[in-house]
Amino acid sequence: MTRVMASGVFDIIHPGHISYLEQAKSYGDELIVVVACDATVRRSKHEPITPEAMRARIVGSLKPVDRAIVGGEGDIFDTVRLLRPDVIVLGYDQKFEERALERSLEENGLPGIRVVRASECAEDLNATRRIIARIREMGGAP
Repeated sequence: MTRVMASGVFDIIHPGHISYLEQAKSYGDELIVVVACDATVRRSKHEPITPEAMRARIVGSLKPVDRAIVGGEGDIFDTVRLLRPDVIVLGYDQKFEERALERSLEENGLPGIRVVRASECAEDLNATRRIIARIREMGGAP
């Protein structure tokens, strides 16, 4: 059985997320999604719109996903050690570089994990930032 790991914030679920998770699932038999904890979202992106437990519950209910967990605040390699994936699928816009991440995994005692990148979804509203911008254009939340 091939275990696949994907990760992200998943604050407002949109077609880009669905495409990412469908692509991730295509790399194996079991897809485990790590949903960023609220502290990580605050540190790296913005104030979360929905709390981490709610985001994990929503993601876990999506068809391609076998299990969703909330990630920790610490070392990403701790989560990888816990899950032991065969493949890590990065979102098209995630900041990691595939080969550099594979090297870091090896250096941290996690050799042989394949890292691949999902392609961008062609939908117009394929990113949370685009959805928020559209809401603002329509006179919604600031």
